[in-house]
Amino acid sequence: MIRVLIVDDSMFMRGAISKTLSATGKFEIVGQAKDGNEAVKRVQELSPDVVTMDFNMPGITGADAVREIMRKKPTPVVMFSAHTKQGAKETLDALTAGAVDFVTKPAGEVSADLSKVQDELVRKLTAAASARPRAAPSLPPATVSRPPPSPARIPPAPVSSPGGLPKLCVIAISTGGPVALSRLLPALPADTRFAIVIVQHMPAFFTTTLAERLDATSAIRVQEAVAGDRPRPGLALVAPGDRHLEFDSRGAVVLSDGPLLHGCRPAADITMTSAARVFGRRTIGLVMTGMGKDGAAGALAIRRADGRTLAQDEATSVIFGMPKAAIDAGAIEDVAPLDEIAARLRYL
Repeated sequence: MIRVLIVDDSMFMRGAISKTLSATGKFEIVGQAKDGNEAVKRVQELSPDVVTMDFNMPGITGADAVREIMRKKPTPVVMFSAHTKQGAKETLDALTAGAVDFVTKPAGEVSADLSKVQDELVRKLTAAASARPRAAPSLPPATVSRPPPSPARIPPAPVSSPGGLPKLCVIAISTGGPVALSRLLPALPADTRFAIVIVQHMPAFFTTTLAERLDATSAIRVQEAVAGDRPRPGLALVAPGDRHLEFDSRGAVVLSDGPLLHGCRPAADITMTSAARVFGRRTIGLVMTGMGKDGAAGALAIRRADGRTLAQDEATSVIFGMPKAAIDAGAIEDVAPLDEIAARLRYL
């Protein structure tokens, strides 16, 4: 049985979550808390396997509560989030503070009916219970200052022949991704000689906020991808939530709302396979922390195209599912701890 602490300022919602989880036979509700301060205290008293927490509570915010939990007794936390731009900002606050994952409340729902997200909640709490939560460290300054002025958005590069395509690193990442990316991207210098595409499993609104945050703390530019964007050295494009990202024959970004893959859209396998086809041996596949197996087939496609592949190691992954699946598939050449990945990439 997975021992759960439920944190929410609504007694009605706490009851609904408790009823939903208890009915599965997989969870034991060891306690409840009505605000962040009580949550920090109850985690220390009860030692739950996982915490489910709403962001909007009286007193300290969900992010501050997560930060205190990570400081005093690191415990996996799964957040409840509103499916709005403000909800995305609040959720990213909590994720970068060390929360493992999040579940978005059904759009427009104000009741405690959790039937629409029950399967997702059960799946993410189950995975989170075995996670290694990591609090984000204080972010270092950008490795190299950008020359002012910096445009709000880098426009697409002129169309060139396939022979002029840059080296491209495609990153597959999911659970634990915001913290990992907040350590990886600031470690890359502004004159990084390869382009980057990040496929982070997140819904719409969330990837926009993620790109803005990473851009503010990195020497390279980071922006959410739009159709027609062209990867270029020193630029990281974040696949937009709820859209698959592929490349046309000239290397320009193509977005689609095709069927989910591994329950995900965007899916890294789709982006990596397309990159292998278009960029060939110029492609680097990097599989990082996350639940599931997305990225394994894509990394294998990159390797078969004579590209290079790398995975984050188990010790620094919040959840080792995605890297392990890629390693087990024979798709990975090298494995590295999170803080060594930036240096390894420079030599691939």
